[in-house]
Amino acid sequence: MTVNKKTAIEDLCTNAGMRMTEQRRVIARVLDDAFDHPDVEELYARAVKIDDNISISTVYRTVKLFEDSGIIERHDFRDGRSRYETITEEHHDHLIDLRTGKVIEFRDEEIERLQVEVARRLGFKLVDHRLELYGVPIEDTDK
Repeated sequence: MTVNKKTAIEDLCTNAGMRMTEQRRVIARVLDDAFDHPDVEELYARAVKIDDNISISTVYRTVKLFEDSGIIERHDFRDGRSRYETITEEHHDHLIDLRTGKVIEFRDEEIERLQVEVARRLGFKLVDHRLELYGVPIEDTDK
């Protein structure tokens, strides 16, 4: 984890006029470095390794603040946990492995085109969407 370099999340917080405490900076850096979609407990476990003065309630408050400010997005992938990721300019969708909980991000131009077309056929202009696919790995039946 980069300790001295300012993260994209920190820049967004600063631009939003948010006061950045050292604990918020740690949480922002943990989120910025996450390649998965961590929940609050996972964020807390990662943050406390960097600063053992961070409490779980600080992580909850900070995540809520970042979410309310439009910096991170909350997902509920049917596992009973709210999970988070940084909001990016590039749209992507998610495929969730129901066996492991692994979240795979993908973008498919044909799916994007079809969604716009479906909305148009129903008399709407598509302005936003979220696609979450849930599945289990195809088992190799030859073994």
